[in-house]
Amino acid sequence: MSYAPRPMDTSNITLPEDLQRLIERLAENVHDLWACQRLADGWTYGPCRDDLKKEHPCLVPYAALPEVEKQYDRVHAREILKATMALGYELKKRGGAPSSAEGESG
Repeated sequence: MSYAPRPMDTSNITLPEDLQRLIERLAENVHDLWACQRLADGWTYGPCRDDLKKEHPCLVPYAALPEVEKQYDRVHAREILKATMALGYELKKRGGAPSSAEGESG
């Protein structure tokens, strides 16, 4: 079986600056969801990843993650928002002005 991933092309979507704080909060949530699943599967913190012992060094709060790990989560959060907008949805904060990529292409 051959698998060729084809993620949605979001290269023409530029997120408004006001969504940067949202990206960070979503990235934290992505990490927390991952950590919850690992913990539910019996994993614990360990200084090095060990699949046999089910230990992982990233089972720490988001703030304690190395920057490279935070960036991994930010990429996913950013791409989810960009894909949402590419599908025609408008992002707006309740009670605030809409955040959209209308007229912004990258």
